[in-house]
Amino acid sequence: MRERIDSRAQDKLQDQAHGLRRLFARSRQRFVPLVHNPHVGFGGVCMERLCAAFARDGLRTLVVDAGDTASSPHELAHVDLSACVERLSAAVWFLAARGLPARWLDSRGTTAGFLESLAAAVPDADVVLVHASATNLSRLFAGRAPRPVLLADDHPESLTHAYGSMKLISQRLGVLAFDLLLADDGQTQRLAQIAHRLADCADRFLGAVVGEWAVADPSADENEALDPSLCRLVAAQLSGSDVYTLPSHPLTRTAPYASTRHAN
Repeated sequence: MRERIDSRAQDKLQDQAHGLRRLFARSRQRFVPLVHNPHVGFGGVCMERLCAAFARDGLRTLVVDAGDTASSPHELAHVDLSACVERLSAAVWFLAARGLPARWLDSRGTTAGFLESLAAAVPDADVVLVHASATNLSRLFAGRAPRPVLLADDHPESLTHAYGSMKLISQRLGVLAFDLLLADDGQTQRLAQIAHRLADCADRFLGAVVGEWAVADPSADENEALDPSLCRLVAAQLSGSDVYTLPSHPLTRTAPYASTRHAN
């Protein structure tokens, strides 16, 4: 009898420990908003490069593609979100989510509940990379001030769209700090000029700052070493004082990231 009781007590302790591990994992999750740009043809490459940079730091990533050109979610997504998540590798999960956040729309016009559902669906993910339009990101992160990552390339339409996304997000969320990821295989000097031009417009007309900019070269071999600029961008996303975690878990403030690159 005593052995049976001891066995049950041990099982209970193990269940409690497992529950605490899951809860702690959720409290450490970082949410990174990636702003969809319909004029950038290599958004998938950008997401892959970001995942690789996170994995370099030992972090596992859930990629949520809710962009306007993403695949539609599985029909069971509103019933069991976790069952619709695809495991791509040991460090990456993927969820097709075009239009899916709208199912969490509340009376305030926000969809923040979708973020909590994502955290519950994949509690082992350290980073949740949310790819969506500026409008949808504004609803998802309502009341919060994340540091979005803008997408662009060397085409004028993509830069105009990136600037418009900055303006919308800054107006709706009060966000004045952004990072920029350029999907291009051009020369570093030319890409630097593009980044500086966008940063100058952000500063002059919005009072906003482009903190870090990096390049995701679609022609590069995926086995090549990551561009140092991408590693700096990810470091800024993860160690800045504006790291976004679940609203139900208080944000632990850390020392602001000391940028080594300036876009102005």
